[in-house]
Amino acid sequence: MTDTAMPQDAAPKGSKLPLLAGLILAAALGAGGFFASYTDLLGLDVAPDPVVATVRPGQNITHVFVPLDPLVISLGGRGEARHLRFVAELEVLPAHEAEVTRLAPRVLDVINVYLRALEAHEIEEPAALLRLRGQMLRRVQIVTGPGLVSDLLITEFVLN
Repeated sequence: MTDTAMPQDAAPKGSKLPLLAGLILAAALGAGGFFASYTDLLGLDVAPDPVVATVRPGQNITHVFVPLDPLVISLGGRGEARHLRFVAELEVLPAHEAEVTRLAPRVLDVINVYLRALEAHEIEEPAALLRLRGQMLRRVQIVTGPGLVSDLLITEFVLN
């Protein structure tokens, strides 16, 4: 009767030491992996852009600006008569000026297609110009090829 009235002893709890050691080891390995990739200890860094690689510290770099023809883009549906006037210049190194000038019609085409796909409310947002500039620069760099165009400077952006 005493055997049944007495509660059974609970199974002894396992030690939490292996769990704690595993967490510490995972954190240490994560920190070590971050440090190795951040400082490029493994030598996996991507090669620099060929245009940037030609620049030496202390060297005076002069860029050339290739102007693009002005664009007037109609926005909105048939009931709305809104227009966007867009003028920009491309920043290139002098060695690439002729090639970028030759590709200007393609650049204008890709910018025109992108801007016509936008709606008026997307252009009116406060941070829209910064986002649009980045999108257009990326498209221009795809059209011209890697390393030819370093920046897109918007000189006129008027929504009527």
